[in-house]
Amino acid sequence: MTRLFDLDMQLLADAGLMIIAVFVLFLLASYLFFNPVRDMLKKRQEKIQGELDDAAADMEQARAMKAEYEEKLTKVDREAEGILAEARKKALDNEKRILDEARAEAAAIIDRARGEAELEKKKAADDVKKEMVVLASMMAGKVVSQNIDTTVQDQIIEDTLDQMGQSTWLN
Repeated sequence: MTRLFDLDMQLLADAGLMIIAVFVLFLLASYLFFNPVRDMLKKRQEKIQGELDDAAADMEQARAMKAEYEEKLTKVDREAEGILAEARKKALDNEKRILDEARAEAAAIIDRARGEAELEKKKAADDVKKEMVVLASMMAGKVVSQNIDTTVQDQIIEDTLDQMGQSTWLN
């Protein structure tokens, strides 16, 4: 009779040896191939993790630099606004100073013009007085030429002064 599987001792010994050989081959392959591959994968994983950590650190550093730059920009904006405000204040102060100087100069010009007008008025009054003196001397000449006595001459001068008015001599 023939069996499907001829199990004899030789077959079992061969099967046991084969199992031992496969196990030894597995251990040898594991030691020679799997462990270096595992080490390579572990190193690669550590390298990737290190790159990820570096990237995270770089990202954090970039965020910190961005925050620093934004702070500096804000500070620069505040400084620029302060400079502009100071420039505006100086411009307003300068405008006020120029207007005050112009007003003072205008007031000085007006005062000078009033003084000159007063001088012109006095000069005109002096000219009128000189004309009156000339007119009085001409009248005196006529009086002398007509041989009028001193009472008539005094009377004529008094009449002339009364006609011109006493206030003209007082100005």
